[in-house]
Amino acid sequence: MIVVTGATGALNGATVDHLLTSTPASELVVAVRDPARAARFADAGVAVRRADFADPASLPAAFAGADQLLLVSSSDPSADAVALHRTAIDAAVAAGVGRILYTSHQGAALDTPFGPGRDHARTEELLAASGVPWTSLRNGFYAHSLGWLVGPWRETGVVSVPVDGPVSWTSREDEAEAAAVIIASDGAYEGPTTLTANAAPTFAEVAEIASAVAGRTVRSEVLGVEPWIAAQVAAGRPEGMARFALGMFEAAHQGFFAGTDPLLTTLLGREPQSVHDELARSLPA
Repeated sequence: MIVVTGATGALNGATVDHLLTSTPASELVVAVRDPARAARFADAGVAVRRADFADPASLPAAFAGADQLLLVSSSDPSADAVALHRTAIDAAVAAGVGRILYTSHQGAALDTPFGPGRDHARTEELLAASGVPWTSLRNGFYAHSLGWLVGPWRETGVVSVPVDGPVSWTSREDEAEAAAVIIASDGAYEGPTTLTANAAPTFAEVAEIASAVAGRTVRSEVLGVEPWIAAQVAAGRPEGMARFALGMFEAAHQGFFAGTDPLLTTLLGREPQSVHDELARSLPA
């Protein structure tokens, strides 16, 4: 049996959709905080169980019988993500889960300036110490994040960043499809498993790609940290959110997202989607 948490979200929900193309619904379970939101899976014959990492009592029944368990990482910036992940891993161990798969990040490292990357690294340490076979899906930075990280370049013709660096922007849809392939392989991938697109453009190169997509010049500018923060606040973004995003740019500048890996292409059997594809989708029809 395969149990997938967070299936009402875009990433793991799409993973379940892909699993359903090759796996009987009777062999799948979605474990979600709000079962009412998982009606489409129930309608397809998938069992729906309640699971909330913040409610440890909900987890034993949710994880029961799982040969493989896909744990979604916490996306709540106000929560102690590592504590929530520890609770879920402990429950998986107690339930006798055969393998834990975890949605991690390419930049997982204890010394990254990007907060979630540190959380992922600590969670991977918990997985390694759990005694259960595990696979960490180190996804490339999700390409749809470009929409808010590079600002209103369509209107301004400018990509403004605090510092520059390469990022292997990767489609969330491609990551979901690859996760389904890895789950279906039933243990063929062990430990940290990097899944990225085939290029890691800098933000200056993103501006060049945007120029090609829009058919007009889009330039890039590196403002520096404090001027960029000030510009974000002036545009209405809370300073705390701006400084959270700053960690991503600083991690890019330090090379945490620079690597690319051919595995995603192999798993998909085709070229992953590119930054050009993502920016083209964002333009008005």
